[in-house]
Amino acid sequence: MSQFELSKGGANHQKPEGKDDVMTTAQGAPVADDQNWLKAGARGPSLLEDHIAREKIFHFDHERIPERVVHARGYGVHGTFELTDPIPELTRAPVLAGEKGKKTPVFVRFSTVAGNKGSPDLARDVRGFAVKFYTDEGNWDIVGNNIPVFFIQDAIKFPDLIHAAKPAPDRGFPQAQTAHDNFWDFVSLSPESMNMIMWIMSDRTIPRSFRLMEGFGVHTFRLVNEKGEAKFVKFHWKPRLGMQSVIWNEALKINGMDPDFHRRDMWAAIDAGDFPQWDLGVQVFDQAFADAFEFDVLDATKIIPEEQVPVRIVGTMTLDANVDNFFAETEQVAFCTQNIVPGIDFTEDPLLQGRNFSYLDTQLKRLGGPNFTHIPINAPKCPVHHFQQDGHMAMQNPKGRANYEPNSWGAGDGAEANRGPRGCPMRGFTSAPVALEGAKVRERSETFADHYSQARQFYVSQSPVEQTHMANALTFELSKVGRMDIRKRMIGHLRHIDEGLARQVCEGIGLPEMPDKVPAARDPIADLPESPALSIIRNAPNSFKGRKLGIYIAEGADAGVVSALKDAAAKAGAMVEIIAPHVAGAKLSDGTMLEADEKIDGGPSVVYDAVAVVMSEASARRYDADKPSIDFVNDAFAHAKFVAYVPAVQPLFESAGVWKWMDEGFVDVSKPADAEAFIEKCAQLRFWDREAVKQD
Repeated sequence: MSQFELSKGGANHQKPEGKDDVMTTAQGAPVADDQNWLKAGARGPSLLEDHIAREKIFHFDHERIPERVVHARGYGVHGTFELTDPIPELTRAPVLAGEKGKKTPVFVRFSTVAGNKGSPDLARDVRGFAVKFYTDEGNWDIVGNNIPVFFIQDAIKFPDLIHAAKPAPDRGFPQAQTAHDNFWDFVSLSPESMNMIMWIMSDRTIPRSFRLMEGFGVHTFRLVNEKGEAKFVKFHWKPRLGMQSVIWNEALKINGMDPDFHRRDMWAAIDAGDFPQWDLGVQVFDQAFADAFEFDVLDATKIIPEEQVPVRIVGTMTLDANVDNFFAETEQVAFCTQNIVPGIDFTEDPLLQGRNFSYLDTQLKRLGGPNFTHIPINAPKCPVHHFQQDGHMAMQNPKGRANYEPNSWGAGDGAEANRGPRGCPMRGFTSAPVALEGAKVRERSETFADHYSQARQFYVSQSPVEQTHMANALTFELSKVGRMDIRKRMIGHLRHIDEGLARQVCEGIGLPEMPDKVPAARDPIADLPESPALSIIRNAPNSFKGRKLGIYIAEGADAGVVSALKDAAAKAGAMVEIIAPHVAGAKLSDGTMLEADEKIDGGPSVVYDAVAVVMSEASARRYDADKPSIDFVNDAFAHAKFVAYVPAVQPLFESAGVWKWMDEGFVDVSKPADAEAFIEKCAQLRFWDREAVKQD
């Protein structure tokens, strides 16, 4: 029986081995299908009457308090969205269709998915990228990630996915990582996850900074204009500073040195007035494109390549204010995918439909009651009128006698009488008039059955360096899996994506021979073209703006060189930190004392984008056996960073084992004029050629 037949419910015809093997609801009723939410047709909307799915999601949403079940480790920032290219022909939503230059307050929460509140920032994980727009017509939330696809196609599987990724229930570990049996067992039995697996094994899941990653709305939504005409849309956030990630070995060391690395980076940038910005882009397409597209636009495990539908930039978001209180704002903010405004509408994406139910239900548990919109961070900044009343922590209640609608009270019925608000067909939210037809079924549409084609497209679109990182990541993760059958099953999936990749991983974990391919529900498309937009390295910003240079100094460091490096970095829009053997700093060649930002063992090279080592020969000899100093140089070399130096540091570089391996990524800055040339090279961000060098 094919996997596609299983997803349609073919497994239901298999006789259970024993009475206890039949899955039931919490009420004990037998379950026929635990794979698909009840829908109006295979591609139709999910039905609220599905009591089995609702019970499952309901229980999952209320499993833990008060920490979020997912996205627990988050960081919030205030900002403003400015409309630069209004699109009234596509939507009636003023936030996107108003006057050019219109500004809307926003609150953004970045997060990791799998770890708890105390987990490290640089775990290999998807990053949440949720934006709350406080628009003139209510709050609009784009509850997205830094990856445009997801693991599953139907929301009924979300509890299973998260259970598999979280610490095992018997032992309570591992924390904030997917390198374990449960996760890989689940995804290896869920072929729909293969595209997402390629993304999470890429450098996208270890970003250098929140400021340096993309964001996506993930799902396909609809835009609806004043005429009621609807088109499909996908939302993109493009960072003005470009994308950048760290290397896995760096991530491990940063987590040990500074588990708050991303939080500290965002706080410091905003505190310094270096406000990060993202452009909001839309991919808009019609039903004709959707019908002709190789995949189903309702499938959240698929993207629409930018080469097929270009991203149109409509506005810019600037984050310019840190929170006043972490708990009141970052912890209490409540994002809901169902929070949309007139002019924006849902599609029948089954994952989105389930999220719309789940997120609202989650807030009830986390924030104690139905009045979480009374909390300032969640409260709309536009007028609010309704008859909702009472409940836990109600801050406002309707005034007057009428608390129901329709009512016949009015101004002439006494001072206390007020008939209250009424619906407005002209201004109010109306759904796009989408024709729906279909039998009530628990099945997955056949248009969702291709699980490998876009996974392959993503892989072949990466640069050779990124492909190597992906192979290494898969090898590392599967090496942490204890069961051989799970390892083999995963390689059987990888063979559908790329034989070379599968072979590298197979050899990396030491299997004597390649496992057979896992049977595919649908044969993958082998000739999908590359999509260069999917690569981080191929879209490098060619700028050192917003990055950080670490200058390691010691007694006798050339004052002119240090000053020139600081000036050149500042001119490029980069930040500079001084590292020294002592936090008090060091006396430079001109006799001045330069205070340090970090002591050497608290400021390793892993936390900087490029480094410089400037000290006298006497100091270099003094510290050539100092382990933190050696690690500073050695790690910078190993992580393909650009390194500025003066010849006097040779003793330290020899002790670090890099002097004989110095390449074009090392720049002699003995003359102050050389500093600008070094910073220009740093615009490449990494000297990737170094990774290809085979060292003795």
